[in-house]
Amino acid sequence: MAAILLNCIQPQAAASSLADGVVSTDAGDLISPLVKSKLPPNKEGLENLFLEGNNGTEKNLIRLVIRLSDRLVYVYKNNELETTYPIAVGREGWETPTGNYRVIQTIKNPSWQHPFTGEIIPPGPTNPLGARWIGFWTDGTNYIGFHGTPEIETVGTAASHGCVRMYDKDAIALFEKVEIGTPVIVEP
Repeated sequence: MAAILLNCIQPQAAASSLADGVVSTDAGDLISPLVKSKLPPNKEGLENLFLEGNNGTEKNLIRLVIRLSDRLVYVYKNNELETTYPIAVGREGWETPTGNYRVIQTIKNPSWQHPFTGEIIPPGPTNPLGARWIGFWTDGTNYIGFHGTPEIETVGTAASHGCVRMYDKDAIALFEKVEIGTPVIVEP
Protein backbone atom coordinates (compact mmCIF):
# COMPACT_ATOMS: atom_id res chain seq x y z
CA MET A 1 0.00 0.00 0.00
CA ALA A 2 1.33 3.43 -0.90
CA ALA A 3 1.20 6.40 1.42
CA ILE A 4 1.75 10.10 1.04
CA LEU A 5 4.41 11.40 3.33
CA LEU A 6 3.21 14.91 3.88
CA ASN A 7 4.54 17.06 6.63
CA CYS A 8 4.25 20.75 6.95
CA ILE A 9 7.68 22.06 6.08
CA GLN A 10 10.43 21.04 8.48
CA PRO A 11 14.10 21.62 7.71
CA GLN A 12 15.35 18.35 9.20
CA ALA A 13 12.60 16.18 7.80
CA ALA A 14 11.59 16.16 4.20
CA ALA A 15 8.17 15.11 3.04
CA SER A 16 8.06 12.79 0.08
CA SER A 17 6.17 9.80 -1.18
CA LEU A 18 6.89 6.10 -0.84
CA ALA A 19 8.21 3.63 -3.38
CA ASP A 20 8.61 5.15 -6.83
CA GLY A 21 6.93 8.37 -5.85
CA VAL A 22 3.43 6.92 -5.86
CA VAL A 23 0.95 8.68 -3.65
CA SER A 24 -2.48 7.69 -2.42
CA THR A 25 -5.36 9.92 -3.46
CA ASP A 26 -8.06 7.83 -1.86
CA ALA A 27 -7.84 4.60 0.06
CA GLY A 28 -6.32 2.34 -2.58
CA ASP A 29 -6.30 4.75 -5.55
CA LEU A 30 -2.85 5.58 -6.92
CA ILE A 31 -1.62 8.48 -9.03
CA SER A 32 1.71 9.72 -10.29
CA PRO A 33 3.62 12.08 -8.00
CA LEU A 34 4.10 15.79 -8.41
CA VAL A 35 6.89 16.93 -10.65
CA LYS A 36 9.95 16.99 -8.40
CA SER A 37 11.01 20.52 -9.28
CA LYS A 38 10.88 23.74 -7.35
CA LEU A 39 7.54 25.49 -7.70
CA PRO A 40 8.20 29.08 -6.67
CA PRO A 41 5.39 31.39 -5.65
CA ASN A 42 3.55 33.14 -8.43
CA LYS A 43 5.13 36.61 -8.47
CA GLU A 44 2.46 38.26 -10.61
CA GLY A 45 0.02 40.66 -9.05
CA LEU A 46 -3.57 39.87 -8.21
CA GLU A 47 -4.69 41.03 -11.64
CA ASN A 48 -3.00 37.96 -13.15
CA LEU A 49 -4.70 35.34 -10.98
CA PHE A 50 -6.92 33.98 -13.72
CA LEU A 51 -4.42 33.64 -16.56
CA GLU A 52 -3.86 30.53 -18.64
CA GLY A 53 -3.00 27.65 -16.38
CA ASN A 54 -5.70 28.45 -13.85
CA ASN A 55 -8.02 25.50 -14.10
CA GLY A 56 -10.57 27.24 -11.89
CA THR A 57 -13.06 27.85 -14.69
CA GLU A 58 -15.06 24.70 -13.94
CA LYS A 59 -15.37 25.80 -10.33
CA ASN A 60 -16.56 29.29 -11.35
CA LEU A 61 -13.26 31.06 -10.70
CA ILE A 62 -12.71 30.16 -7.07
CA ARG A 63 -9.77 31.79 -5.32
CA LEU A 64 -8.62 31.44 -1.74
CA VAL A 65 -7.20 34.27 0.34
CA ILE A 66 -5.51 33.36 3.62
CA ARG A 67 -5.12 36.25 6.05
CA LEU A 68 -2.64 34.98 8.61
CA SER A 69 -3.44 37.75 11.11
CA ASP A 70 -7.17 36.97 10.91
CA ARG A 71 -6.63 33.18 11.14
CA LEU A 72 -9.18 32.83 8.33
CA VAL A 73 -9.30 31.63 4.75
CA TYR A 74 -11.66 33.64 2.57
CA VAL A 75 -13.24 31.77 -0.35
CA TYR A 76 -14.14 33.96 -3.32
CA LYS A 77 -16.30 32.75 -6.19
CA ASN A 78 -16.39 35.02 -9.25
CA ASN A 79 -14.81 37.78 -7.10
CA GLU A 80 -17.64 37.61 -4.53
CA LEU A 81 -16.95 36.43 -0.98
CA GLU A 82 -18.67 33.05 -0.69
CA THR A 83 -17.56 31.91 2.76
CA THR A 84 -14.77 31.94 5.34
CA TYR A 85 -13.25 29.17 7.42
CA PRO A 86 -11.22 29.47 10.64
CA ILE A 87 -7.67 28.13 10.35
CA ALA A 88 -4.49 27.47 12.29
CA VAL A 89 -1.29 28.82 10.75
CA GLY A 90 2.44 28.31 11.21
CA ARG A 91 3.80 29.05 14.65
CA GLU A 92 6.82 31.25 15.37
CA GLY A 93 9.84 29.93 13.52
CA TRP A 94 7.62 27.89 11.17
CA GLU A 95 5.52 30.69 9.67
CA THR A 96 3.20 29.95 6.76
CA PRO A 97 4.88 31.57 3.73
CA THR A 98 3.18 34.63 2.26
CA GLY A 99 2.78 35.04 -1.49
CA ASN A 100 0.69 34.01 -4.47
CA TYR A 101 0.36 30.28 -5.14
CA ARG A 102 -1.95 27.76 -6.80
CA VAL A 103 -3.38 24.45 -5.63
CA ILE A 104 -0.92 21.81 -6.84
CA GLN A 105 -2.23 18.68 -5.12
CA THR A 106 -5.52 17.34 -3.70
CA ILE A 107 -5.71 14.06 -1.79
CA LYS A 108 -8.63 12.32 -0.09
CA ASN A 109 -7.88 10.30 3.04
CA PRO A 110 -4.10 10.81 3.01
CA SER A 111 -1.66 8.67 4.96
CA TRP A 112 1.13 10.47 6.81
CA GLN A 113 4.65 9.42 7.73
CA HIS A 114 6.24 10.81 10.87
CA PRO A 115 9.35 12.68 9.70
CA PHE A 116 11.56 11.51 12.58
CA THR A 117 10.39 7.97 13.37
CA GLY A 118 9.22 6.87 9.92
CA GLU A 119 5.95 5.57 11.40
CA ILE A 120 3.14 5.64 8.83
CA ILE A 121 -0.21 6.88 10.13
CA PRO A 122 -3.02 5.52 7.93
CA PRO A 123 -6.16 7.50 7.12
CA GLY A 124 -8.45 7.77 10.11
CA PRO A 125 -9.26 9.81 13.21
CA THR A 126 -5.66 9.95 14.50
CA ASN A 127 -4.09 11.03 11.19
CA PRO A 128 -2.57 14.53 11.61
CA LEU A 129 -3.75 15.48 8.10
CA GLY A 130 -7.40 14.70 8.73
CA ALA A 131 -9.58 13.55 5.85
CA ARG A 132 -8.35 15.95 3.13
CA TRP A 133 -5.11 17.48 1.87
CA ILE A 134 -4.93 20.52 -0.47
CA GLY A 135 -1.29 21.30 -1.25
CA PHE A 136 -0.29 24.73 -2.56
CA TRP A 137 3.49 25.00 -1.95
CA THR A 138 6.44 22.67 -2.41
CA ASP A 139 10.15 22.91 -2.91
CA GLY A 140 10.06 19.44 -4.45
CA THR A 141 10.59 17.74 -1.09
CA ASN A 142 8.58 19.59 1.56
CA TYR A 143 4.91 20.52 1.20
CA ILE A 144 2.57 23.12 2.67
CA GLY A 145 -1.18 23.01 2.30
CA PHE A 146 -4.61 22.98 3.87
CA HIS A 147 -5.60 19.90 5.83
CA GLY A 148 -7.98 18.73 8.49
CA THR A 149 -6.73 18.06 12.00
CA PRO A 150 -7.70 15.91 14.96
CA GLU A 151 -6.25 18.71 17.16
CA ILE A 152 -9.31 20.94 16.84
CA GLU A 153 -8.22 23.15 19.74
CA THR A 154 -5.38 24.48 17.53
CA VAL A 155 -7.71 26.00 14.93
CA GLY A 156 -7.61 29.78 15.33
CA THR A 157 -4.03 29.76 16.62
CA ALA A 158 -0.46 29.76 15.31
CA ALA A 159 0.31 26.08 15.92
CA SER A 160 1.54 24.31 12.77
CA HIS A 161 4.87 23.84 11.01
CA GLY A 162 3.62 26.05 8.18
CA CYS A 163 0.50 24.23 7.04
CA VAL A 164 -3.03 25.58 7.26
CA ARG A 165 -5.01 23.41 9.68
CA MET A 166 -8.79 23.34 9.48
CA TYR A 167 -11.67 21.60 11.17
CA ASP A 168 -12.09 18.38 9.22
CA LYS A 169 -15.63 19.28 8.09
CA ASP A 170 -14.28 22.58 6.72
CA ALA A 171 -11.35 20.90 4.96
CA ILE A 172 -13.80 18.50 3.30
CA ALA A 173 -16.04 21.40 2.21
CA LEU A 174 -13.07 23.39 0.88
CA PHE A 175 -11.77 20.31 -0.97
CA GLU A 176 -15.05 20.20 -2.93
CA LYS A 177 -14.64 23.84 -4.02
CA VAL A 178 -11.08 23.73 -5.38
CA GLU A 179 -9.12 21.96 -8.08
CA ILE A 180 -5.57 21.94 -9.38
CA GLY A 181 -4.75 25.51 -10.40
CA THR A 182 -7.07 27.29 -7.95
CA PRO A 183 -5.26 30.47 -6.80
CA VAL A 184 -4.16 30.68 -3.16
CA ILE A 185 -3.05 34.08 -1.87
CA VAL A 186 -1.37 34.15 1.55
CA GLU A 187 -1.33 37.59 3.18
CA PRO A 188 0.22 38.63 6.52
